[in-house]
Order: sequence, then C-alpha cells, then structure tokens
Amino acid sequence: MSRPDFESGEQVQAVLFDFAGTLFAPEHAERQVALASGELGIALTADEQCSLAAQFLQAGMPGGPYPHLVPEGLRAAYEQRDLGPDAHRAAYVALMSTVPGPEGLAAAVYERIRLADGWIAYSDTYTTLDALSELDVTVGLVSNVGFDIRPILRANGLDELALHATLSFEHNVEKPAPEIFQRALSSVNAEPAHTLMVGDHPLTDGGAAALGIQTLILPMSAPGREHGLHRVLEVVKSTRGRAS
Repeated sequence: MSRPDFESGEQVQAVLFDFAGTLFAPEHAERQVALASGELGIALTADEQCSLAAQFLQAGMPGGPYPHLVPEGLRAAYEQRDLGPDAHRAAYVALMSTVPGPEGLAAAVYERIRLADGWIAYSDTYTTLDALSELDVTVGLVSNVGFDIRPILRANGLDELALHATLSFEHNVEKPAPEIFQRALSSVNAEPAHTLMVGDHPLTDGGAAALGIQTLILPMSAPGREHGLHRVLEVVKSTRGRAS
C-alpha cells in the first residue's frame, strides 16, 4: 500500500476518519446472534449461532462487509439506507430477514448496532488518536450512516470525534459526493491540502481525493485486531520533517 504524498510545506493539520471498518468494527457476528437470541428467549446451539451469523454476514449486516448480493426488490431501500434512521433499520432488517431463522431475530440483531457495546475498537485506535492529539492534529469523522453514532463515540470516550462528526443522514448526502467532505472540512476548520482522509473503502472514502484531500485506504480488519493505523502517524510525521 502506497503512502499519500504531500507537497513540501503542506503539513497535515487535520485527519478525517471513517467510522465502521476504520476505527471500530461491529462486535463479532456470532456474539451478536447469541445476545440477540438470548434477549428474545430463543435457545440456539453454538452451531446454529455460527451458521446464522455467517448467513447474516453474507446477506448484509450493518457496519460489516458489503453484502454479496442485494435482491432486486431490496436494492432501492439498500441504496437509501444511510439517509435516515428508519431507512437504515428497514434496509438491514429486510436483508437479514432473507435468511431463514427464528421470528424477530433479524430485528433484534440489528438493534445491537445501535448500542455502544455493539462495537469494538481496533487495538490501535486509541493509541493513534492519542498520538494525533499530542501532535496537535485536529481529528474529525465523516461517515455514511443512517443514525446518530455520536452517543456511541461518547460512550467510548471519543468526545472530539463526536464534536466533529459529519454524518450522511443529517446532511442528506453520502460519500463519495464532494459536498459531505466539504462539510467535514468545515467541521475541523481545515483546508484540503492540509487534511488526510482515512477510510476502508476506495470508492466512498476515496471521494475525498476529488477535493484534493490526500487519502489513506486501509481495508476492513476483524473486530479488535490491529488495523494498521500507525500509517496515519507515518504520514503526519513525514509532513513535519520527522522520520517515519
């Protein structure tokens, strides 16, 4: 993976992060199924939990990998999922409901994503954010999401990201549209040439490049693992004449 190159003198003063697949990942699908089924009083064996989790992931779970195939009848709803809370819930519950399973389980699994403990930080998330703070780099967040994730950020001690969060459903615009990145830049009071965008998806997060924002793409990692966020610090330090 190549490192973004900044022209001489253009220090990184702000970093914009994606949320899901960049700083946090949803808790393991098997655990989501186990907790949701327990809340409903549904007894599932470990094999059943594992099987349902794998099928839900393939059908499409919020915050997880993109679904392998979106049924034609659900495509319009799926494409609009990040423009409102009701749309987000309806799209993902419909996708997971294509998997044969106990009644109500898909909806209960979906609700896990609205909870702070439904997410797991990558092991290098906090160390990276702390290091950026020490370097006086402003951090913000820009996310395609259909509901307010600020309570999740605050519950995990990320008040600055919550303060500078630009969320698609609030602005009725999604990445990769340049408008959402412009609003994110305004939130952190930064110019494109002095900003780094960090995300996991080359199409959506890569849209920042259209505004001249250097962009670092780190493919989604498994929950709780190291995500390679040290590369963010390498880029920042390289623009300040420090060894990476």
